[in-house]
Amino acid sequence: MHQYGRIQVEHKERCKALLKRQLEVAQRSVTDNELENMLESGNPQIFTQGIITDTQQARQNLADIEARHEDIMKLEKSIRELHGLFTDMAALIETQGELVDRIDVNVKQTQDYVAEARQETKKAVVYKKKSRKKKFIIIGVCCAIVVIIIIIVIATVVPKK
Repeated sequence: MHQYGRIQVEHKERCKALLKRQLEVAQRSVTDNELENMLESGNPQIFTQGIITDTQQARQNLADIEARHEDIMKLEKSIRELHGLFTDMAALIETQGELVDRIDVNVKQTQDYVAEARQETKKAVVYKKKSRKKKFIIIGVCCAIVVIIIIIVIATVVPKK
């Protein structure tokens, strides 16, 4: 009998040590008196209450992490879209740059053509004035020749008295 009582006490001490370690793992500190009361009450909620609390906290943490993950995914998608916009903008700028360069060259050529046309117009005005003078001179010479021919014809045809 004595051995039975000793084995029973040893078993109780081992259970007590095991319970204390389990409570420490669950991050609950208890005194030896509280530990004795827990063992004597036989209440299983001692163990499950910490687990339930930890489970609820873990679920909340999981929900927070999932929400953050969704936000990060949305942010990544937005960054990809923004990158695409910048790439498209760069391509448009490059294309427009070539077009602007071509326009610039055309404008310079047009300025050269306009300057050349002004010179040609000035020459045309001078030629017009000179041609007008030449026309009058030619008409005058033709008239003089006609008058001389008429005088010669009249002088030869009309008998001399």
